[in-house]
Amino acid sequence: VSHDDTALILYTSGTTGAPKGAMISHANILANCVMGKAWVPGLGEKPERFLAALPFFHVYGMTTVVALGVYVGAEIILLPAPQIPLIMDVIKKHTPTWAPGVPTLYDKILAAAEEKGMDKTQHPIASSFSGAATLPVRTVARWEAFSGGLLVEGYGLTETAPVICANPMDGNHRPGYVGIPFPDTEVRIVNPENLDELMPDGEEGELLVRGPQVFKGYLNNPEATAATFHGEWFRTGDAGVMEEDGFVRLVARIKEIIITGGFNVYPAEVEEAMSDHRDIESIAVVGRPREDGSEDVVACVTLRDGAALDPEGLKDFARERLTRYKVPRTFYHFEELAKDQLGKIRRREVQQDLLKMLGDK
Repeated sequence: VSHDDTALILYTSGTTGAPKGAMISHANILANCVMGKAWVPGLGEKPERFLAALPFFHVYGMTTVVALGVYVGAEIILLPAPQIPLIMDVIKKHTPTWAPGVPTLYDKILAAAEEKGMDKTQHPIASSFSGAATLPVRTVARWEAFSGGLLVEGYGLTETAPVICANPMDGNHRPGYVGIPFPDTEVRIVNPENLDELMPDGEEGELLVRGPQVFKGYLNNPEATAATFHGEWFRTGDAGVMEEDGFVRLVARIKEIIITGGFNVYPAEVEEAMSDHRDIESIAVVGRPREDGSEDVVACVTLRDGAALDPEGLKDFARERLTRYKVPRTFYHFEELAKDQLGKIRRREVQQDLLKMLGDK
């Protein structure tokens, strides 16, 4: 077995088509582990406890818990299921030093900690790393107040084993950004219409990446492999901005950008603004097709217990925080929004569910 041999075949979510088997090599996984150890100050220099609340069939859990845990000789605290009572018991009795997760996980732990009156000084968690979905700025502040440690956002894909960028874990993290490129990783922002044209600092474009964590290609699918590479650069399909100091901010999946009245609307921006509303439990902002080929911005929401849908009140709330063309035209109440196994809302599937619901009426 060589470092270039395939270690894992992990199927992508299929949000833009049929799922494809990403061939991840031994070298891809090991590279991300070496990068991760270098990223977290002092990781592995003392006894470590890793919280295993992420599924191992997903590259995020496989690399940041299993492989990295073995690499640094950590104790890996396994859970039969990522249930909050089990996680709270671990935090109380075997407080982890490393807690990778997703935004919804941190929010649920915080809610449970507040309910139980848990004191951060009794259960300090040194380092937490969030991925798979946009991390709300308010969650960072609340988690760091509770854990006494850092919570930083990172970014990656199945095809990059997975981490591409992360916020520094030396206290210089920047909420709202996915950070700077990992060691030995190159990131460039280019014009989606001309992939050889670099975009100026501060201007959005498609994010391309090159590094030792980038996968070999898709299993038995040379056409898809060829389409996802531009020379040596992997096309992420994500729109982003790189600031002058190298910090990267994601804007949206290119295929999820809503074009309304000639303006681009980024779902994550609208969702972030609306998620502070007391009645909203979860939200997905999608485009509702119009006859002229453009789209209306609409929001699909689940509500907290006891709340009733108040479209005009929600619009007023949005108008106070967003430019007028970004305000959702309609709010639709859902009992549940489509999610993947990590708890990340699948906007493309939510949009399909909405169109089916509208078609049935």
